[in-house]
Amino acid sequence: MAHLHITAWVLAVILVFIVSAFYGQEKTKQGKILHMILRLDYLLILYSGGSLLGTYIANGVSGGMLGEVIVKVIAGLWAIVAMEMIGVKTKKSKPVKSWWIQFAIAAIIAIGLGFGRLPLGILP
Repeated sequence: MAHLHITAWVLAVILVFIVSAFYGQEKTKQGKILHMILRLDYLLILYSGGSLLGTYIANGVSGGMLGEVIVKVIAGLWAIVAMEMIGVKTKKSKPVKSWWIQFAIAAIIAIGLGFGRLPLGILP
């Protein structure tokens, strides 16, 4: 399930850049189509992330890592919200710099915990 989760969020990151570029170039039809695909990808991220969370809870998070799992879940949800707001604000031609910064922070926290600390990541 970790591979599905990683594939889904890599696709989401690529799509958020493309959606932002399309909206920035005022190609609203293409941007809207890809934005809807991005929203479907959010569902895949939430499903696979929920499954990973269930695996952590079912196996009993060892070494007091429950707090880190909860922080990773919150950071992941924060990253999804930031990606959505980047798309919406870009479409409305409003400033998005703060949302890009929030997305970067949330993604660094989630990826750092997922690969660096928690045992279900794909790295040793």
